[in-house]
Amino acid sequence: MKIEHFNEMLEEIRRERGISKDMLVEAIKASLVSAVKKKFPEDANLECRITDQGEVRIYRLTEDKEEDVTPHDFGRFAAQTAKQVIIQRLREAEKIETFDEFTKKQGELVTGIVQRREYGGYLINLGRSETVLTPQEQIPGENLRDKDHVKLYLVEVKKTPRGPMLVVSRSHPNLVRKLFEMEVPEIKEGILEVKEIAREPGKRTKFAVFSKDPNVGAVGACVGHMGQRIQNITRELGPERIDIVEWNEKPESFITNALSPAKISKVELNQAEKTAKVWVPEKELSLAIGKEGQNVRLAVKLTGWKIDLLSSDEGAKKTEQKRSKVKVHELAKELNLTSSELIAKLREMGFSVKAANSSVPEDALEKLQPKKEEEPTTNE
Repeated sequence: MKIEHFNEMLEEIRRERGISKDMLVEAIKASLVSAVKKKFPEDANLECRITDQGEVRIYRLTEDKEEDVTPHDFGRFAAQTAKQVIIQRLREAEKIETFDEFTKKQGELVTGIVQRREYGGYLINLGRSETVLTPQEQIPGENLRDKDHVKLYLVEVKKTPRGPMLVVSRSHPNLVRKLFEMEVPEIKEGILEVKEIAREPGKRTKFAVFSKDPNVGAVGACVGHMGQRIQNITRELGPERIDIVEWNEKPESFITNALSPAKISKVELNQAEKTAKVWVPEKELSLAIGKEGQNVRLAVKLTGWKIDLLSSDEGAKKTEQKRSKVKVHELAKELNLTSSELIAKLREMGFSVKAANSSVPEDALEKLQPKKEEEPTTNE
């Protein structure tokens, strides 16, 4: 029997799909032998031979000789089998090509078209493949419409019997990273370095970036002229707010920047426990905390430091209260005097003080206590 235009067909597939003729021919031979072998004992040694012109014969091989056992009605079956094998191989090749194509894009942005809602998620067309944007990977509260073009972060490409399974996300922190890389050429060029990202999808993201060039401002470059760059990014993310934070190797400065837009008075670190006490003016405290604690929560994620916010105004009040209750013997020791000497001095100043455990009057304390240099702040 003969498969019409066999060689031409194989050559065309080789050119278009990259599947070798030898691979296809061997697959067709194996399928034809498998089909014919049902008519013979299990131990029968059968061989299929196909010429370049498509002539097909089946032989049974024995120690004495080979016997042509090609079925009488084999022609139509062989052609049909060849077609099925070729279709199967083409599908397998397409799966491999698609897998290879998207594996190269893993960890990058891909653009898809929304097809329809499906099981709480969205069916997305990515060109040579389709995938589902699951509820877990969506931006909370975002409603996509059919035919919307959306950017997605390709998290992972898995190989399955049905073809590659593409895991995509719009809630992943790296979606923001890749959007910045796309909009800010200084990041791709290595002038700016993205250090950390803390994200609560759909609400707020803090994006820490560092400039390796003293002539290029990290925040300004990310914002762009007239805010164009950051606008393009937020347009893709909807109402989600983006805080661009300048990274600093000094934890005090980085924590101060991370709590922006709140103004910070002072930062005190505990390196062993990696905790930070941060003093904030009373009027700035709610801003430092943020809505439902969001600002400080993201700052903690961004910096890696546990942050304890304190009101600097309250601290000043407590200091004043403490100072007003200073005992004579405490202040005497600080002034390098004996309690008796200090009591005598206070009486000379017109203050009535009876004993070493008496409290020093506040007015006298102001005059007697040595002036201390102001503590440096860390809000530079």
